[in-house]
Amino acid sequence: RKVSEFFNIPVSDLVSKSRTKEISYARQMAMYLTRELTNVSLPKIGESFGKRDHTTVMHACDKIKGLVANDPETKQLFNSLISNIKNDG
Repeated sequence: RKVSEFFNIPVSDLVSKSRTKEISYARQMAMYLTRELTNVSLPKIGESFGKRDHTTVMHACDKIKGLVANDPETKQLFNSLISNIKNDG
């Protein structure tokens, strides 16, 4: 929900089959945040995001993890989302 609000993309789009660049990026960020902030398994995360395979979740996490490590803009975005999520309780 927080990623949806942050990117101004409906939750329904995040779990849809849409593959537009904006929606895919937001979805991948949401998957990575879910993986980082919870103990939910890859298959369960995939299920929550439109019945995606666990390998899709792995790819999303690897991609965003790499971007957070190498792209200052993505790192700032990631940190903003983390604080937004944690401050909301």
